[in-house]
Amino acid sequence: MSNAYRVVLTGAAGGIGQAIAMALLPDADYLILVGRNREALENVQKKLGAGKAYIVDGDLTQQATLDRIAELASGLGGVNLLINNAGSNDFHAFETQSGDAIRAMIDINLLAPMLLTQRLLPLLKKEARAQVINIGSIMGFIGFPGYAAYCASKSGLRGFTQSLRRELSDTSVDVRHFAPRATRTSINSAAAASMNRELKTAEDTPEAVARAFAAFLKGVAREHTLGAKESFFVFINKLLPVLPERAIRGQLSIIRKHLPK
Repeated sequence: MSNAYRVVLTGAAGGIGQAIAMALLPDADYLILVGRNREALENVQKKLGAGKAYIVDGDLTQQATLDRIAELASGLGGVNLLINNAGSNDFHAFETQSGDAIRAMIDINLLAPMLLTQRLLPLLKKEARAQVINIGSIMGFIGFPGYAAYCASKSGLRGFTQSLRRELSDTSVDVRHFAPRATRTSINSAAAASMNRELKTAEDTPEAVARAFAAFLKGVAREHTLGAKESFFVFINKLLPVLPERAIRGQLSIIRKHLPK
C-alpha cells in the first residue's frame, strides 16, 4: 500500500476546500471530495484531473451519505487522512438570528464532522498511521459579537478534537485541529466583509491557508492557529480574558453598524 495520502475532504467545493485539494494533489493517491452541490464538486474534480478525484454529494448528517463515503473509501483502498473542512457561517445578532441558521451551523460545523469521523474510524484504525484534521476557526478560541452560534459550533469542534485525540492516543489515529483566521471566501457575507474592512481585520487567501495547512499536515503539532497577532490574542484571551473583552467592547459600535437588520 502506498504511503501517499488517501483523503476524504469535506467542504471540497468551497474556497479553502478547493485550495487544500490542489495543495494535496501531488502527494495523494486519491481524494474523495464531499459536499452538497454536485455540480460544484464536478468543477473541482475537473481541475484536479482524471483518475485522482472522486465525488460524494449529500447531507453529512444523513446516514446514507456517511455510508456512501465509507463504502467508496473502502473500495478504493482505505483512508488515512480525513479533513473535516465543511463549514457554515451567519453573521447576525443572536437575539434575532433564525433558528434554521443556528441549527445549520451546529449541524455542519460540529455534528457532521463528529458523525463522519465516527463512521470512518474503523477504516482509519486499519492504517499504520492515519490523521483526522478538523478545520476550526480562530473564533473557536475567541467569542466575537455577531458570531455567537458560529463560535459555539467551532469551540465545540475544538473540544471534540481534543477529547477524541486523547481517547485514541493508544491507536494509530492522530486527531488534530487547524484554525484559520478570517479568509476571503464566500462563507463571509457582504456585511461581514464590510465590517472586517472597517475593523482592518487581517484576511488570508484560500491559497495561503492551504499552504499553511500543508505545512501543518507534515508536522506533529496538535493544533495550529494562523496569524501571529491572532495567536497572541488567543493566549491573552486564555490568560486575561478581561483584556480582549474590553477591546471588543470598544468595537461594538462598528460591529453593530454592520449587523444585518
